[in-house]
Amino acid sequence: MRLFYILFSCILFLVLSPFWFFIVYETDGALIEYLGKLEIDKKTNVVKVYKPGLHFKIPGIQVVRTFDLRLKVLDSQCYRITTKEKKDVLVDFYVLWQIKDVAIYFTRTGGYRAKAEQLLKQKIISDLKAEFGRHTVQEVVYGERLELMFKLREEIETNTRSMGISVIDIRIKRIDLPDEVRDSVYNRMRAERERVASEIRATGRAEALKLQAYAEKEKRIILADAFKDAKRIRGEGDAIVTKIYSDAYSLNADFYSFYRTLDAYKNTFSSKNDILILSPEGDFFKYFKYRK
Repeated sequence: MRLFYILFSCILFLVLSPFWFFIVYETDGALIEYLGKLEIDKKTNVVKVYKPGLHFKIPGIQVVRTFDLRLKVLDSQCYRITTKEKKDVLVDFYVLWQIKDVAIYFTRTGGYRAKAEQLLKQKIISDLKAEFGRHTVQEVVYGERLELMFKLREEIETNTRSMGISVIDIRIKRIDLPDEVRDSVYNRMRAERERVASEIRATGRAEALKLQAYAEKEKRIILADAFKDAKRIRGEGDAIVTKIYSDAYSLNADFYSFYRTLDAYKNTFSSKNDILILSPEGDFFKYFKYRK
């Protein structure tokens, strides 16, 4: 009989324990709502947040509200936002967020994730419009995009503290142009790139002309120095030749005259077709004369 009461008590405990106890898992946080009000911790006089573990509750009077504290992803759709140039762009973004203060989160959203993400999305879009309104299309596409994301995350983190939410990161997935403004923006960007390319080409041509002028100047200087050295060397050589001729002539004037005349004959009658009409009495043919 005693065993029967023990078994009956165990079974009764197992059946009723879900009504008297609740479990908070490692990834969660929990609140207890007591007669429409959140339970207050008597020691700290703030809303009591139950951490992971097994906890007691009064069934029928206390209602447990459990919240997932893990990171959540808010993936947005395409939104039209106006830039500083009064041009519309289509923006897709995603946000990593999590519950930071369970009590404030429950008070502001009622514990509904859809409502929390709706409020978060409204704040993000509002901040995006404000930030994009300070930048041009070129800046938000690739110029200052990273700095824009850091600044935007800080502003959104500040604005969402009142919701008990912490924004871990926000990233823009895609920035596109509406069909009605895409061609005009691309044409302007193309014109800007062509202008920059023209400036670079003009600078290159100017540098090329400077280099060509410098090279031409150096060429003329080198050639002038070479001609000067050549004339000097040639003059020195001619002086040496003249001295040699003079020394040879002073040794034997008749032989030197004869040798030079033969040399002149050789240069004059280099071909069988050469014809020279001169008087045989002249000095040119003096060595052809017969002498006794």
